[in-house]
Parts: sequence; structure tokens; C-alpha cells
Amino acid sequence: DRSIDNKALYDTFSLFGNILSCKVAADPAGKSYGYGFVHYETEEAAKQAIERVNGMQIGEKTVEVSQFVKRQDRDKPDVINYTNVYIKNFPDAWDEAKVNEEFGVFGTITSMALRTDARGRKYAFINFDTTEEAQKSVEALHMKEMRTPEEIEKAKEDGKEEETGMDGHPVGKLYVQRAQQKRERQAELREKFSSTEPSSKQGVNLYVKNLDENTDDAALRALFESFGVITSVATPT
Repeated sequence: DRSIDNKALYDTFSLFGNILSCKVAADPAGKSYGYGFVHYETEEAAKQAIERVNGMQIGEKTVEVSQFVKRQDRDKPDVINYTNVYIKNFPDAWDEAKVNEEFGVFGTITSMALRTDARGRKYAFINFDTTEEAQKSVEALHMKEMRTPEEIEKAKEDGKEEETGMDGHPVGKLYVQRAQQKRERQAELREKFSSTEPSSKQGVNLYVKNLDENTDDAALRALFESFGVITSVATPT
């Protein structure tokens, strides 16, 4: 139920054990997404909460409660049926005709779009007639070396033979993969950066209740900042 706030979530789940952190996921305006997270001190408390609350009616919704699984540990179904391919890391000299020439050998191209990003780097989308044609292009061209022998030798001398770009893809090698939807790309980036974030930046969440209704973010921060660095603070809106 989207009307459930941090306090209501805490009050519901604190019956089963000591809670270390508790949060309802919400957008920047404070509107609930309809789900939340509860971190118990013990595994036994978490098991009791799952057994007792899963399937319970809270507000106007039947609640589903399960053990949290990290995003990188979740099973991801492979998308095997696609016709649209995303291409990047190809030479600046490539134009539409060259892209069509390189990829046309794998099948019928129904559409193609060549674009340039804000940093002047070219990329392209190619739509094939069939899934098989798109898959062949990915299998044959993804990670293809695009540097000349001289450029490779220079990279070796500079210790940059295995250099990667900001996206983690090897510099000088062609990128050819299924074109993802925007939400897929955003989720992948969030996962990549959250998994590589230094542990020194990881903190501890505190849940504070019984605050005066006039307490805002600034007042809460001022109350706790003398105890250490605060990375974020949020009061119910």
C-alpha cells in the first residue's frame, strides 16, 4: 500500500525483532514506490517476519515479504529473440555506407541509424530482418579488434594494451550487442556502479522515530552531524 510510510513499516515489523534499518522506497518527492526494506539484527527475526507477515493484508494491499537478494545475485533471463543491434567503438571514418557494408553480409538490414553523442563519438542502431541475422552479427563482430598493428604496438609500449573506457569496454574493440531498452541500460549502470563502489563509502542507516512534526531534513542533519559524516538524510513528508 503506497500510504505506508517509514514509521508504519517500522511499527509493523518491529514486533519480530530488533531492526537495524528500515526504509520505504520513494521518489525524490517522497511518493512511495509501494515497496520497502527491513534489515533485522538476527536471521531468526527475519524468518519470523516472513512467516507471519507474508500474505497479510496491510492497508488495502496483500503484502508479499521475502528475503532480500542482491541485484547481482538475481537470475536474469537471457533475451534471445531480437533484431535490433547497438554498435559503438567503430572508427570515426565509418559512415552509413560503411556500416551497411560491414553488417549487410549477415542479412537483410531493414533500418539503420547512425548518430553522434555529446562527446562526438559515433554509434549506430541496425535492425535486421530476422533474429538469426542479428545474432550472427553479434557473434562475428563483438570484440573485433579495430586498431591497426601500429596502434596496438603503441598501446603495448604505453602499457595501455588492455585499457578500458568509462563503460568498461576495451578501447579499440568493436562493441556489438542487442539494443537494450532505456530502463534496462539504467538498471545495468546502477548495478555496475553500486557493485564497484568502494567499501569506504558504504555507511549505516539509522531510523529515528518520535520526531516533532516540525523537524525537517536540515534540523535532523544538525542534530546528528556532530557524530560523523552524514551522506544523506530524509524526514517524512
